[in-house]
Amino acid sequence: MEMTHILELLGGLALFLYGMQMMSQGLEAAAGNKMKQILEKLTANRFLGVAVGAGITAIIQSSSATTVMVVGFVNSGMMTLQQAVWIIMGANIGTTITGQLIALDVGAIAPLFAFAGVVMILFFKKQKYTYFGQILAGLGVLFIGMGMMSGSMTPLQQSDSFIHLMTTFSNPVFGILAGAVFTAIIQSSSASVGILQALAVSGLIGLDGAVYVLFGQNIGTCITAVLASIGTNRNAKRTTLIHLMFNVIGTVIFTILCMVTPLVSFMESVTSNPAAQIANVHTLFNIVTTLILLPAGNGLAGLAKKILPERPEEGNQELHLEYLHPLGKSAERTIGVAAIYTNQLAQEVYRMLEMAQENVDRAFWAFRTGDVEQVPEVCKTEDYIDYLNKEISHYISRTIVNEANEEETYNASQYFKMVGNIERIGDHALNIAEYTEKLEENHIVFSEKAQVEMEHMEQVLRVLFETLGNEKRGTGEWMMRIAQMEQSIDDMTFQYREQLMERMRLGECAEEACIIYSEMLTDFERIGDHALNIAQEMEKIAKQ
Repeated sequence: MEMTHILELLGGLALFLYGMQMMSQGLEAAAGNKMKQILEKLTANRFLGVAVGAGITAIIQSSSATTVMVVGFVNSGMMTLQQAVWIIMGANIGTTITGQLIALDVGAIAPLFAFAGVVMILFFKKQKYTYFGQILAGLGVLFIGMGMMSGSMTPLQQSDSFIHLMTTFSNPVFGILAGAVFTAIIQSSSASVGILQALAVSGLIGLDGAVYVLFGQNIGTCITAVLASIGTNRNAKRTTLIHLMFNVIGTVIFTILCMVTPLVSFMESVTSNPAAQIANVHTLFNIVTTLILLPAGNGLAGLAKKILPERPEEGNQELHLEYLHPLGKSAERTIGVAAIYTNQLAQEVYRMLEMAQENVDRAFWAFRTGDVEQVPEVCKTEDYIDYLNKEISHYISRTIVNEANEEETYNASQYFKMVGNIERIGDHALNIAEYTEKLEENHIVFSEKAQVEMEHMEQVLRVLFETLGNEKRGTGEWMMRIAQMEQSIDDMTFQYREQLMERMRLGECAEEACIIYSEMLTDFERIGDHALNIAQEMEKIAKQ
């Protein structure tokens, strides 16, 4: 095999993987943010779940990409572990479509797909058509690459050493190991199966050896999901384990079948096309394994929980992100990542908002009652809020730079503004708590009228934050309620400041107490302003 053939093989593999990435990027930009709604509607039962997993994987031609997407959904709480089982089973069926298309020689018209896609990208102005052009061009490039790989292997027919190597794969252990390692390296079972088909078409490997390599390839494809699950929560890791268990169980079953039954001979008798033989075995492997394990899906989830039990100590560190868990380089352009990250971002921002609300409640209680023991707790939570502001802001900055989906970029910018307003609410809560220490140091006691006013302020803010967290947030009626409450806060601030001035004229209020109370009224008003800003950003996101 000459250097030109080696370069052609590497170039073909590069085009294959790049074509797959192009398809994934186009789908992500066109529909990634809709994946949450699609999956919620179509994973109501195991059969629909399998169908959805198969359909998505057939479109993007990568079970690894689908599994990575599912790992992210489980990690962000968008999908349960049980739902993930059905999607993974379907993904293993859907990934066989690439082999079937290769066997049908769809690659003959691959240049036409690539040309049509490029025309759509260059000459269509609507963004939607550009995304579809990217998908079509990616499909064409994928099969052009497959054709290059197949052509580069033809000279190997004359290599006795290579033919001898291929015959060793008739040993189940060597074959499974070779398939698993090679697929793990290139992180694409579709590509590795395509190469195996090219070897078979060139007469370099028979079906008796190819089947074991094929079974190993199903195990090796799990490596991408394993890498994506690093740093994720326990359920996400269990999702990856289920994917691995599915393929290992299927490999054990089919290895035994091939060794003790004439399964290989039967598949050879169905068609004389070597590529079709491998494609048919691949499809049979995944469909039969799915049918066998479908009734035991919940059992697989239970077994994964036993192998990876809960660790109560996880996630209890002082400062941490609860929901934002980037999936890593291997998953950055996987379809559905936009939906995963948006959901994680929303959960983290709302968690930060809850902390700010708790701090406002605690600060007002301390100020009104003189409970200085609450001040350290307020300071501690404020440090946490500052930490979240920094981490979430950095995350959003990276997202806006790398995100291809315009809607997700817009939403990320709104969350960025929300985070800034939440951080300012935390600052005002800290101000109020620190006033408590001044009151204690100077033995200042407020009048009964001031105490009543503070109770009213505390109640209004509690209702305001409860409304902010309402499930119907973003609606017109909800926004009107928030705006009315913010106006009420402004009116209360004006009224209480007037009443404060009156108490000062009557000598009912000490000078230092009046100054502190006036500053607290300013903080009270500003909290209302920032809450309104947050509500406005929520409304913009809801309208998308």
